[in-house]
Amino acid sequence: MMADSFCRDCNKLTEVVFDHSAGDTICSECGLVLEAHSVDKTSEWRTFSNDSSDHDPVRVGGPLNPLLTDGGLSTVIAKPTAGSTQFLSGSLGKWQTRSSNPDRNLIQAFTYISAMSDRLGLVTTIKDRANEIYKKVEDQKPLRGRNLAAIVAACLYIACRQENKPRTVKEFCSVANGTTKKEIGRAKEFIVKHLEAELGQSIEMGTIHASDYLRRFGSYLGMTNQAVKAAQEAVQKSEELDIRRSPISLAAAVIYIITQLSTDPKLLKEISVVTRVAEGTIKNSYRDLYPHLSRIIPDWFANAEDIKSLPF
Repeated sequence: MMADSFCRDCNKLTEVVFDHSAGDTICSECGLVLEAHSVDKTSEWRTFSNDSSDHDPVRVGGPLNPLLTDGGLSTVIAKPTAGSTQFLSGSLGKWQTRSSNPDRNLIQAFTYISAMSDRLGLVTTIKDRANEIYKKVEDQKPLRGRNLAAIVAACLYIACRQENKPRTVKEFCSVANGTTKKEIGRAKEFIVKHLEAELGQSIEMGTIHASDYLRRFGSYLGMTNQAVKAAQEAVQKSEELDIRRSPISLAAAVIYIITQLSTDPKLLKEISVVTRVAEGTIKNSYRDLYPHLSRIIPDWFANAEDIKSLPF
């Protein structure tokens, strides 16, 4: 950093260099140290987290967390790392774990929610909403002894529904360390029933539509914007029909139909892997939609002859 200052040796105003690491002010002409060990009054942008990057603009820690008793401002002893002393990193960590911390269970759950959200690519809004849901349940009834992975997955599932960004239960199973759909379903029912009974209000969750999944699945499959747009229009028209299939099954079937009419057809197996819908279920949904293809597929995307060429 350069600036102008008066140098005693040069007897004139010269450019000086500020060395923040040493706290020295140095004349750029003669090299005289005009001031030594000065205090740097600028902001100290750094964090003490082990997994932070060098360019993380966090000022000595994370923000205030209103869901915790101490606001998340307490000190946490990190786990031992290579080269650290056993006493400082190991023993102190054990002593802190054994000490009474009213937020210990909450911190563990919030960490789990954060990790699961990152693996699913969920936005911060959904993660914060899931933290609030878990906090409400924990305040009303302790969750000790219950399957934490299932409870956390259920909180995230409800948060996604409330934010109109639904995810399938199978997606949560893939990041919930072996937790089954049945366990997550039971946890969801427990949370909804308990909060409605204790708080005296219903847990509003947005309605799931097949179109909610299309853009994400289309991105995973490498579909063009035109194909995704056609699939969205087809799904919206199919919802007007009496097709008794789940939204996720309808989305998978429509994706299969649209890709078969496009220049880049997708295999049924590829769609099954991405949507996590069984190939047989996709075929059955496709057969239910087949009599209505000319009605639901946009005219600008495919003509009548192309639609008739689709196999039954």
